[in-house]
Amino acid sequence: MAEANELLTEIEALGEKIAEARQAVGRRFIGQERVVELSLAALLCGGHGLLVGLPGMGKTMLVDTLGTVMGLTSGRVQFTPDLMPADILGSEVLETAKDGSRSFRFIEGPVFCQLLMADEINRASPRTQSALLQAMQEREVTIAGQHRKLPAPFHVLATQNPIEQEGTYPLPEAQLDRFLVQIDVEYPDRNTERDILLATTGVAKQESPRIFTAEELIAAQTTVRRMPVGDKIVELILDLVRACRPGEAEAGQAINDSVSWGPGPRAAQALMLTVRARALLNGRLAPSAEDVLALARPVLSHRMALSFAARARGEELADIIDGVARDITRAEAA
Repeated sequence: MAEANELLTEIEALGEKIAEARQAVGRRFIGQERVVELSLAALLCGGHGLLVGLPGMGKTMLVDTLGTVMGLTSGRVQFTPDLMPADILGSEVLETAKDGSRSFRFIEGPVFCQLLMADEINRASPRTQSALLQAMQEREVTIAGQHRKLPAPFHVLATQNPIEQEGTYPLPEAQLDRFLVQIDVEYPDRNTERDILLATTGVAKQESPRIFTAEELIAAQTTVRRMPVGDKIVELILDLVRACRPGEAEAGQAINDSVSWGPGPRAAQALMLTVRARALLNGRLAPSAEDVLALARPVLSHRMALSFAARARGEELADIIDGVARDITRAEAA
């Protein structure tokens, strides 16, 4: 009982602090509350996020603000077709000392930070994209046969332009699966755009306070993993993920007719973590079915693919996922 009360106190204290952080990020990244919520959820779960949106939507500013508010050292890589893996990871150089002796010295690349912004990640070649795979999954890199640990915590927030595909390389499925959530950054509404205009074209610049430290964020990630999840929510997560796999007994006609391949077990793990983070971000002590429904698209959309026939019919994967999630949620409620 004492342990449960202690956990409850930890969750409540973290909820207050994360609400402060959310407010601080929202003051600079105006009006995009869902984007801020998903980005903070990715950090609270110890995962990575894929920001998909047009240029000029504030994605770079969002990552910069998150780094400041969460107390993380930030790095940025602008991905281009001629970028090489060593430009991200670092390389060894041969140095000559004053006495004439020679030795290799390792120069760290921008990946050696706590929050890495991989800008326009789909513009780099697959060889360069793969340089991030080990870093994202294992939090270390291997260079010249030597394993080098990355700073903790380590997060990647990558951006991708969904429209301009000329000269780009689609991310391989294995790398897409490493992203905890896909965060769609859409156009702001009229009132929000007005607020952005007034806030960003004056003399005064909005500064972001530091709310967390790196150590506090690591402790918060542990607390999130300790948050209780009811058996009904666990079953709902399993039902949703399995219903999105064509050929499974739980899959409906829409999935079997329109989806080529569905999400693997990592999708269920991602949902299990993110529903806790979303509950915390919204001032609740445990996740609900509403959290599963809200996170179905961000967690599943980049882990699935439409069939050729479905693309020819003009179907949207997001609509299919939303439909499956709604059907399962209604069935559970009944």
